[in-house]
Amino acid sequence: MDTLTPTEVAQLLGTSPNRVRQLLRDRKLMAVPGSGNGKIPADFVQDGVILKHLPGLLTVLQDGGFTDEEAFDWLFREDDTLPGTPVQALRDDRHTEVTRRAQALAF
Repeated sequence: MDTLTPTEVAQLLGTSPNRVRQLLRDRKLMAVPGSGNGKIPADFVQDGVILKHLPGLLTVLQDGGFTDEEAFDWLFREDDTLPGTPVQALRDDRHTEVTRRAQALAF
């Protein structure tokens, strides 16, 4: 998995590294758990913006009781029925199915 620093993400988004750190704090963006917010998956940024439905999906996962580690694992776990990973489905604009599955997994 390719990762980016907050500074690199800021350059892609056309904003400041401080704004990227705020997005991480607000759970609109997620870093690799355990990286101290230093490694943000490159797959979370597409065409100069954060994946359109990622912030809402992160909220659904958090509200569903997922820890950061569990949410991250689920986002990048291969699922033959999608096919691919939930993140890839978001990138392919198949967000409705991904959100439905996240809601169904809530505990």
